[in-house]
Amino acid sequence: MNPHSTYETLRQFADSWGLLILVVAFVVLTAWPFRPGSRDYHRDAANMIFRDKNDGE
Repeated sequence: MNPHSTYETLRQFADSWGLLILVVAFVVLTAWPFRPGSRDYHRDAANMIFRDKNDGE
């Protein structure tokens, strides 16, 4: 098997399935913060910088 056939095989994979995998990963990672049940977590993370070390005691 010569190096050109390996290159062509990998290129065909990247052109077809690689693109599909990257698109699916993008959609999942973009939608992840908007999933139900994550609102409280993100609100807590957004307000964390305003807390003092004596808050809540």
